[in-house]
Amino acid sequence: MSIIKLNNNGVKNATAFGSISSLGSLTFISKQTASSSATISFTSGIDSTYKEYIFYFVNIHPATNNQEFTFQGSTNSGSSYGVAITSTFFQAYHAEDGSATSLAYNTNKDLAQSTSFQAIADTTGNGNDESASGFLHLFNPSSTTFVKHFISVDNHYYNGTYSINDYASGYFNTTSAIDAIQFKMASGNIDSGDILLFGLN
Repeated sequence: MSIIKLNNNGVKNATAFGSISSLGSLTFISKQTASSSATISFTSGIDSTYKEYIFYFVNIHPATNNQEFTFQGSTNSGSSYGVAITSTFFQAYHAEDGSATSLAYNTNKDLAQSTSFQAIADTTGNGNDESASGFLHLFNPSSTTFVKHFISVDNHYYNGTYSINDYASGYFNTTSAIDAIQFKMASGNIDSGDILLFGLN
């Protein structure tokens, strides 16, 4: 058996891997900043220009304590939000003092052909130092052939004690194009935070 050893310069200087000539790049599209906002809606910029779109949410802080940060899609440019979603949701958490840890599937946050808003950050506190940050990755939303898959990962600070890492994924069960996305808290306003939209080449 022969062993191939890569030196640092070989890895550092690599510009292609096999037949892959480009690993893609992010293009900034728009940014919205919450200020006691009931909802944040992206009703433009999601079209056939890119096959993938990524929303980055940064320090999303709810006005009401222990709220879910959620999203839904639209097929009519934001006139309504309520596309059927099937999804999964699991999370890990760890207390600051190390007294409690968990990794578990959360059946209260998944959806089965539901038109409800999908939770992507669970029980975020409204303390001055509490917030949620992460991303939502949407795949080929303009397809009129396939369902529209999504993946979301976040971390949020809860109850002044816990780091909680959430994983949500699923699909919009529609062959119509998804052309708008809305974010909101399960209850109350988004007190502050930024959401940035990028297209992925």
